[in-house]
Amino acid sequence: MDAAFIEAKNLRKTYHIGKIEVEALRGISFGVQKGEFVSVVGPSGSGKSTLFYLLGGLTRADSGSVILDGDDLASLSDAERTRMRKRKIGFVFQKFNLLPTLDARSNIMMAHEIAGNNNHDPAHFNRITDLLGLTKRLKHRPSELSGGEQQRVALARALINKPVVVLADEPTGNLDSKNSEVVLGMLRLSNKELGQTVMMITHNPEAAGYGDRIIHMRDGQIVDPEQDPQWSHH
Repeated sequence: MDAAFIEAKNLRKTYHIGKIEVEALRGISFGVQKGEFVSVVGPSGSGKSTLFYLLGGLTRADSGSVILDGDDLASLSDAERTRMRKRKIGFVFQKFNLLPTLDARSNIMMAHEIAGNNNHDPAHFNRITDLLGLTKRLKHRPSELSGGEQQRVALARALINKPVVVLADEPTGNLDSKNSEVVLGMLRLSNKELGQTVMMITHNPEAAGYGDRIIHMRDGQIVDPEQDPQWSHH
């Protein structure tokens, strides 16, 4: 087995809310191979989103390490982590985070500018927007797009820089089943055809089924699916 492409080792993270301590992650370890599509599931408060932020270098663990494509995130300075994020990771959030004053094309291209990526690949842009059914919507602003279209723009923005890892946090959380299928199908395609490693957080069993395997979380730990009542009958 090759060394894992993403490796989490004994990750711990505690939040202090006033005098209360909340253990969000209690020593989580796992590996993800290059080109794998892994779904992370678990009830609200299980630590899924904290894990997502640690894997994306958006926050630091109290202890333990995340190694992503050879980079040990804990050893990078804030500036280096930011650079690594822009270069290697595509983020998809439940909230679309589109800029309301820009049309769909500019929102997608924004990712290029933020990453300082001058290698615009028009064929790649056209392929992604075509697959996502956005070709005729590129001149529309977010307010003129449906929720499903906005999420598809957000997904195109995440994929435009050809990131090695796509991190998706509840990408279908606000979508109807038709749009969910488009978004999940595109994540699957980016994984299979573009070779991107995908990690997706979801509470939806059907969405989780798009992954190659499922990591179950509960109370800040990885658990056996049999211990997860929502999933044991799936």
